[in-house]
Amino acid sequence: MSSFVYLSFVDGFSSQQTSIYLLFQSYSAILIYMSGIFYIVATPIGNLADITFRAIDTLKSADLILCEDTRVTQNLLNHYEIKIPTMSYHQHSDEKKVNEIKKLLEDGKNLALVTDAGTPGISDPGNKLIEDLRFKIDDLVIVPVPGVSAITTALSISGFPTDKFTFMGFAPIKNKRKKFFSEVADAEYTVAFYESCHRIKKTLSELANVLDKKRKICVCRELTKKFETIYRGSTQDILNKKILQKGEFVVIVSR
Repeated sequence: MSSFVYLSFVDGFSSQQTSIYLLFQSYSAILIYMSGIFYIVATPIGNLADITFRAIDTLKSADLILCEDTRVTQNLLNHYEIKIPTMSYHQHSDEKKVNEIKKLLEDGKNLALVTDAGTPGISDPGNKLIEDLRFKIDDLVIVPVPGVSAITTALSISGFPTDKFTFMGFAPIKNKRKKFFSEVADAEYTVAFYESCHRIKKTLSELANVLDKKRKICVCRELTKKFETIYRGSTQDILNKKILQKGEFVVIVSR
């Protein structure tokens, strides 16, 4: 359409019609220059059925899925017949990878970030990527697609007060473990933290040294999976049960 015809077309509108038309044109221009949308998508922590319809739709419509481990995420994608390409992003990813992701978003690509299990950014390197991109792209739209988290899952069945609680991430592997468990013991509210199968027995022993014998804990192993096991009692009670040192653990300590 020529400029003359275009102007005549607009001139033929009423003032209200012209306002609406120009608003639409402005909005279209914004859409053209807007960066892609960055979706933060929660995925199952074990049972593949624990995913929302919205999460599946988001993953299917994304241009690219960023994964902590592409092999782990591919199992989920195959299960739901999602054919979207993947790219790794993890705690060892460098600035070059961040800039690559930035370029994709600036080119208008819609990206979905997932972690190996649960909600990205919760004791997970995804929060650093979100922070980096927020400062690199002014108009970046970040959309949460909520779902499962091991912490809230464990808290929901602990039976301990959860109106206020402290989440402490993963217990330190070597340094500062004494300080970590002292903070757990001194906490004003229910405490939740992650632990690996390799250190769970050591962790329970260290907790037994700092917790009052009347303090109760809840140890959740392999949540939502086939061999899910919940242990309750004092630290000594649970140590006496000789828990299986396999899988992932969430430890909840009552106030």
